[in-house]
Parts: sequence; C-alpha cells; structure tokens
Amino acid sequence: MNDSDNLNFEDIVSAYYQPLYRFGYSLAKNEHEAGDLTQQTFFIYAKKGGSVRDKSKVKSWLFTTLYREFLRRRRKDNRMDHYEPDMLEAAGGTVEPHIRRHLDANLALEALAEVDKVYRQPLALFYMKDLSYKEIAETLDVPIGTIMSRLSRGKAQLRDIFKRKESETA
Repeated sequence: MNDSDNLNFEDIVSAYYQPLYRFGYSLAKNEHEAGDLTQQTFFIYAKKGGSVRDKSKVKSWLFTTLYREFLRRRRKDNRMDHYEPDMLEAAGGTVEPHIRRHLDANLALEALAEVDKVYRQPLALFYMKDLSYKEIAETLDVPIGTIMSRLSRGKAQLRDIFKRKESETA
C-alpha cells in the first residue's frame, strides 16, 4: 500500500488483516494459531506502531512482527510439553472445505508445506504477501542474496511438487 502515510489504525487492519492471516497460517499450519498471531501483531502495532517512522514500511513492519511472534511462540512451545494443537487440528478440520476457492488455497498451502522449511518462509512471503526480495530479506533478517537463492530453490521444489500432485490425480 503506497498511501500508508495517510492510514489510520482501522485502515491498516483492513488493508493487511487477510494477508497477515494467510502468512500466519502458512507458518503455523493452524487456523486458530494464525488468528492469534494476526491479532497479536495488530495488538503490538497498536502499542508500538507509532514508532514506525517511515509509514511506507508499515507492511514489512507488520510481517516482521508476525514472523518474530511466531518464532517466539515456537521457542516457548519447544520448552513446554505441548500437545494441544495436534488435538485441535485433528478435531477441528478446515472452516469451509466445500468451497472451491478454499480447496484450491488448501492445495497450494499443502504443496507449500512440503517444501523444505528453509525455502517455505521466503516463498510464502513472496507469493502470498507479495513482498519484494528486499522486504523478505528485512523480514527474515537474511542477506538478499540468500533470499534470492532460497526463492530459486524453493520455486524449483514447488514446481516438482505440483508436477507430482498433477500426475497423482491424472
């Protein structure tokens, strides 16, 4: 969004809620956790967003914050004997599996989930969040050359996965 300078909090939530939720889902593989990550990101923005000096950087600030919150939760979960999300996923399923666009999105997310983890996050930011290489590098705190390499290898893996899935259904 180029007019970030003129956006208020409601406009920012309206503009970025869905993309942030999809990114959270691509990381967490769980609808509830994705919603929590998104809400937490906006909560943090409400508290600290005023410190973002360049309003054109709101988008990357939000995605970086969500990603860091995801990592923080993973570290916390790794320290605890935590099995509840697996039980929730088994009992919950998807919200609207009968709607075609959700099925297509789920298939894409399933394919993305099969990509090696190191390539998955840059791919999700590139395809689902429409971030530039530079924004992805800033979000993941990785050099841009590394991002370019990971995207190239990740795209190759994704192509192979789609080819395999296509041959399985044919």
